[in-house]
Amino acid sequence: MREEELTREGWEKQSTNDEPRLSELAEMYRELDFRVHLEPFHPEETQECTECMKVSPDKYKTIYIRKKDG
Repeated sequence: MREEELTREGWEKQSTNDEPRLSELAEMYRELDFRVHLEPFHPEETQECTECMKVSPDKYKTIYIRKKDG
């Protein structure tokens, strides 16, 4: 799964959101000096409740963060 690959690369999963909250959170993490990676949402790869998100999964992204190098 993609989440396992990202975890091995040092990324930490934070949350899955749509706009405008997605951009707000991404900017907040950047201001806190984290690198931010947005991954397409895959409802079949999560154990969380995603029934409402399955209606239009393309509008959601999952936020991953990690400390900046150096």
